[in-house]
Amino acid sequence: MSWQLYITQFKNYIKLERSLAENSIEAYLRDLKKLVEYLEIAQLKLNPTEITTQHILDFLHYLNDLGIAETSQARMLSGVKGFFKFLILEDLLTTDPSELIESPRLGRKLPDVLSFPEIEKMLAVLDLSRADGARNRAMLEILYASGLRVTELISLKISNLYLDIGFLKILGKGSKERLVPLGKDASKYLKIYIEEIRCHILPKSGQENFVFLNRKGTAYTRMTIFNIVKEVTENAGIKKTVSPHTFRHSFATHLIEGGADLRAVQEMLGHESIATTGIYTHLDREYLRQIIQEHHPRAKRKKNMD
Repeated sequence: MSWQLYITQFKNYIKLERSLAENSIEAYLRDLKKLVEYLEIAQLKLNPTEITTQHILDFLHYLNDLGIAETSQARMLSGVKGFFKFLILEDLLTTDPSELIESPRLGRKLPDVLSFPEIEKMLAVLDLSRADGARNRAMLEILYASGLRVTELISLKISNLYLDIGFLKILGKGSKERLVPLGKDASKYLKIYIEEIRCHILPKSGQENFVFLNRKGTAYTRMTIFNIVKEVTENAGIKKTVSPHTFRHSFATHLIEGGADLRAVQEMLGHESIATTGIYTHLDREYLRQIIQEHHPRAKRKKNMD
């Protein structure tokens, strides 16, 4: 029996016998489908009755490596557990592979993840009439819109901006290039910074191609970006420990919670495939753009306002 048939039976069970609300049913199915997506990425052709505890643990480790918040991991595990309990009730399984798995406490502790209202609160305290306010707005918009690492932000080149089509070319770890969608808000504030702020800065020799330049005309350091984020966090009255990487984790978590495809999020983050590199197929840019438009909170907010 295929996954889809099992999932359809599970949906009927939680709808008819447990009388769950439609939103709860969709959440259960969305979380369960993340496990199915993971198995496809890992090239594991297994049906539900062949899943072991190790497969589920590997799935959780994968989510952890993507930077997905532990609360989101725990919720997805809850959906998976509900599915396997259903299989036990229907005598389709004799042992539950998820039974002994506790809520995630895997690997290193991840930074706090910002909620969407908290991110909007941070952006709102920036004074756009000031040069540093406009610059900081562009930086934070990009971090959240595209999930960049701080080193990728400070290394961003003008020659790698494709604002006409809404993409950035990023040189990530191991000098691997990837194309990342840039939302309309991030594009807007990046253009403001370039056309109204950066144009008045004289770049030092060899620094001409960097997008973000300090007053001396050189690229910013990692520590400067950390300090900027710390100051904005304090000004917004947010008590969490926030770093540039927090925006990257928030980007990934919000997309996954919104229903985005795991493989697409992995691609945009610039993570290595867990499958053999030679077999891994990169997703086309139109699909990545669609993922952002459908699942990123900034894009969904604008769609609701239109």
